[in-house]
Amino acid sequence: MNSIYTNIKELVVQDQRLLAVLIDPDKFQIENTSGFIAKVNTSIATHIFVGGSIVGDLATHVLVSEIKKHTKLPVVLFPGDVTQITNKADAILFLSLLSGRNPEYLIGKHVKAVSKLADTNLEVIPTGYLLIESGKQTAVEKVTKTIPMSRVNVKCIVNTAKAGELLGMKLIYLEAGSGAKEAVTKDIITKVKNELSIPLIVGGGIKNINQLEMAYNSGADLVVIGTAFENDESFFKELTVEK
Repeated sequence: MNSIYTNIKELVVQDQRLLAVLIDPDKFQIENTSGFIAKVNTSIATHIFVGGSIVGDLATHVLVSEIKKHTKLPVVLFPGDVTQITNKADAILFLSLLSGRNPEYLIGKHVKAVSKLADTNLEVIPTGYLLIESGKQTAVEKVTKTIPMSRVNVKCIVNTAKAGELLGMKLIYLEAGSGAKEAVTKDIITKVKNELSIPLIVGGGIKNINQLEMAYNSGADLVVIGTAFENDESFFKELTVEK
């Protein structure tokens, strides 16, 4: 497989809209994998992300192994902890929680991950991760013991994202969090995108096609949606590729 990051950059230059379906091993029933991935394969999804804030040991390894049996889409780890690293995936977003000031999630977890990554063939993609206030406390906030960035202070969000790029991050990820009441706003996405020269990922709280379109039109290069669309037949139909 070609470099996933290189492919993302090439598609962004071509103005292609990228979509990742995020599967949380802690919330997903392994027996549903075949049927769910069959749906993903018929959709406009370009990537599958796997990960969560709190995931049991080996759960990610087992789930990714099963997913790979049913799709040719790249499977990218979106880990909440080093225990979620598995060589069965194609790549890993090496997340640094730039919105917080907990050293464990800025660099500590990364140091612990090095020895595990050395034993894998995973493509490591440095990613600046910004948690944005979304109207409720998310699992990311609880686990990392950090406070989300205020939606009102857009300048601070923009500056933090740009600082991530200047530090060498290859991607910036604006995250409202799992189960967010409110998605990242158009204003935030647009102003962050205008300052970056690297791809921008936006996720959290996107539950319908209008919110998806808003994210793309505001400047998101890759949008992440959760597995909730599986149970929303109208949303799923709008994501299905016409043949």
